[in-house]
Amino acid sequence: MPVKNRFAELLPEITAWRRDFHEHPELLYDVHRTAGRVAELLRDFGCDEVVEGVGRTGVVGVIKGQTDTQGRVIGLRADMDALPIIEQTGLDYASKTPGKMHACGHDGHTAMLLGAAKYLAETRNFDGTAVVIFQPAEEGGAGGEAMVQDGLVSRWNIQEFYGMHNMPGMPVGSFSIKPGAMMAAADQFDIIVTGKGGHAAKPHECIDTTLTAAQIIVALQSVVSRNVDPLKNAVVSVCVVSTDSTAHNVIPQVVRLKGTARSLDAGVRDQLQEGITRIATNIAAAMGATAEVDYQRGYPVTMNDDQATVWAADVARDIAGDVNLDMQPMMGGEDFSYMLNEKPGAYIFVGNGDTAMVHHPAYNFNDDAIPAGSSWYAGMVEARMPAA
Repeated sequence: MPVKNRFAELLPEITAWRRDFHEHPELLYDVHRTAGRVAELLRDFGCDEVVEGVGRTGVVGVIKGQTDTQGRVIGLRADMDALPIIEQTGLDYASKTPGKMHACGHDGHTAMLLGAAKYLAETRNFDGTAVVIFQPAEEGGAGGEAMVQDGLVSRWNIQEFYGMHNMPGMPVGSFSIKPGAMMAAADQFDIIVTGKGGHAAKPHECIDTTLTAAQIIVALQSVVSRNVDPLKNAVVSVCVVSTDSTAHNVIPQVVRLKGTARSLDAGVRDQLQEGITRIATNIAAAMGATAEVDYQRGYPVTMNDDQATVWAADVARDIAGDVNLDMQPMMGGEDFSYMLNEKPGAYIFVGNGDTAMVHHPAYNFNDDAIPAGSSWYAGMVEARMPAA
């Protein structure tokens, strides 16, 4: 099952959809234009059912195979939302919405799945039901969780989930995957350090929150280096430091820290939460201040099922001739994890070529990857539910 000729024929059309989405980026759940266009196209393809508003603004399309002898249902997922980034590509189809940009390739994911949906609706060369899922709010809004909570699995009896993301730096149309933990749990924390503000010329009359916060920031790096097994992966990063004063001569009453904690293991995730809380509160106490820690668990680990990984790799290998099964797990988060927590499945990366990295203002999805990506989506349906 190499790259399907039909996707070579459809490439100009799929590319046009992708570039239209790129010109009109939308954030989080506010993807009304994108979702409306997706639903319109799915209806044009002749999908048996098109449902809007799943998980607030998600779209689900149902495509029945020529036969359905075993009641099999496969879910294919793509994300639709963009990022709050000012685009710097200079493309003639660059974002027309200031401050918003498809800087992660969700426009490409949506277009590739639409291409697969059109092909599957035309051919229906499978035994079962394909459910195409277009999800909002992957970029921090947990749209995958919202769709699951809205009955995604039970309403359509989905038994396996498959998803895809492009990856700059990998050859165009190549594939990488691994079993087990593929992407990290993505948590965040807020630390509010409270002391005694005052004049910077009289620090002895104050409890210096800036100095306290600095000690906390440095010490938090020991959570990973001295508490977590060095053979396991973890990241703790403090990314924002703000105070209640901007003056050069004021010791602030309050300093706020914001950061992220990433892990690939449930036990390590617990260690990070405990360690961050312990270090922040105890160092603050030692300095005569207080620290209030708000640790918020975000997306869970994206965990590929072992057998589903084999199936996903087999389809990818037929398309690309080879597949990298030794991909290192990534510490980025992905809310496809909520779907994989419900049913077995796999998440794979497709090469975007030598482009800027995702989340960069010069990034652009590579349209040359479309035939491979669409072939993989469609191939998963045909391989997992072969025609009777």
